[in-house]
Amino acid sequence: MAIDAPSSAAAQPWSDRLRHSTIILIVAALALSVVVSLGELSVLHAVAVFLCIAVAALIPWRLHDAAASRDETRRINPVESAAVAAVVAGMPDPAVLLDRAGRVIHLNAAAAQLAPALRRNELAQFALRSPEIITALRESIATTEPRRATYLDHVPVDRWMELIITPVPVPTSFGGADKCMLMTFHDQTPLRRVEEMRADFVANASHELRTPLAALSGFIDTLQGQAKDDPKARERFLGIMHNQATRMARLIDDLLSLSRVELSAHVRPDTLVDLLPIIRQVADGLEPLARERQVEVEINLPDTPVMIAGDREELLRLFENLIENALKYGASGGRVIVSLTSDGTQEVRVMVRDFGPGIAPEHLPRLTERFYRVDVGDSRSQGGTGLGLSLVKHILNRHRGRLLIESVPRQGATFIACFPQVKTLTQS
Repeated sequence: MAIDAPSSAAAQPWSDRLRHSTIILIVAALALSVVVSLGELSVLHAVAVFLCIAVAALIPWRLHDAAASRDETRRINPVESAAVAAVVAGMPDPAVLLDRAGRVIHLNAAAAQLAPALRRNELAQFALRSPEIITALRESIATTEPRRATYLDHVPVDRWMELIITPVPVPTSFGGADKCMLMTFHDQTPLRRVEEMRADFVANASHELRTPLAALSGFIDTLQGQAKDDPKARERFLGIMHNQATRMARLIDDLLSLSRVELSAHVRPDTLVDLLPIIRQVADGLEPLARERQVEVEINLPDTPVMIAGDREELLRLFENLIENALKYGASGGRVIVSLTSDGTQEVRVMVRDFGPGIAPEHLPRLTERFYRVDVGDSRSQGGTGLGLSLVKHILNRHRGRLLIESVPRQGATFIACFPQVKTLTQS
C-alpha cells in the first residue's frame, strides 16, 4: 500500500540524460580519431565502433523507461491509497489495517495511542502481545474470516477491550482488490462498569431491605408468642419495629426519588427559584434534630435574592440531605455553618461545613456512590440509607451543577453545591 519513491532513472530529467550521452559520444569520437590518425584502426572500423558505442549509450533510456513503467503498475494507485489511509484515520475507534502477512499498512492516531509499539510495515503481533489478540489474528489470516476477541488491558489502567478483525478488499490499479485485515478496538469498560454497578445496586438494595424486614418479622413472631402478655417487652419491641419500618420507608423513598431524578436527568429545569427561602425552610425543619444533637446551626446568607434555574422540591431534598448529614455525622463538633456565596458571573455556591471527625481521603472519591458508607454501623444507627449523597449528585447533575467535597480528618468536612448563574444560562 505504501507509495514507493520513483527510481533514479525514471526521475532523472531527459535533458540530463541527453547531455551525458552526448559527452560519451564526443569522447568516443575523439578517441577513435586519435587511433585512426596513428594508423591503428581503419576509418571503416572506427565508424563501426562509434555506432556500437552510440547504441550502447542510447538503449538504457528505453530500458529505464520500461522498468519505471513496470514499477508504476505494481503499485496501488496513489489516490486509492490515500483514500484508504483517510478512511482508517477518520475512524473514531482505534483502527489498524494489515496485509495478509499481518504487517501494518495504516493505523490511526487512536490506535497509536492504544498501542505505541505499532509501526508501519512491521508485524502487528510484535506490538500486540495479548494472547487473545494473537490467536484471533492468526485465525483470521488463515481463514480470511471475521474474528472477535475480548481481553483485559492492564496498562496504563485496567480496561476491557473488544477486538474485531474484518477482512476487507482494498482496490489496486489493476482493477482488482487485495484482501487486507482491518482491526478495530472498542472500549467495553463503561459497559462492564454499568453492569457491575447494576449488580451491586440490586444486591445492596435487597440487603438493605432484607435487614429491616427480617427484624419486623422476628419481632412480630415474638409478640405473637412468648411476649404476648408482657407489656414492657411489647412496648420495647414496638418501638424497635417502628424504627425499622421508618428506615425501610425512607430507603424506598430515597430509591424512588433517585429513580425520578435519573429519569429526568436530561431535562434541565427552567423555572427561576430563590435559594434563600429554600435553605431557611430546610434549616427550620431540621431545628429539632439540631437541638437533639446539641448542634448550633449558623446560617450566613446574603440579603438580596439569589436566583437560579431549578426544581424547588429537588433543591429542598438536596439541602435537607447535606444539612442533615452534617448534623448527624458532624455532631461532635457542636457547630454547623451553612453559607451562600456568589461571584455574580459564574457560580452560586452553597457550603455546608461541620466540625466533626472528618472523612479519610481514601473515602472521598466514593462518597456519592449508591449505598457507600464510611462507617456502616454508624450510618445505620443514624438512620442513613447510603443514598443521600448519590441523590445530591444526581440532582446537581440535572441542574448542570457540581458537588465539591473537602475534608481533613479530625477537622470536619465541607460539602459545596455549585450551581450555574442565571446570566450564564440565559446567554447560553
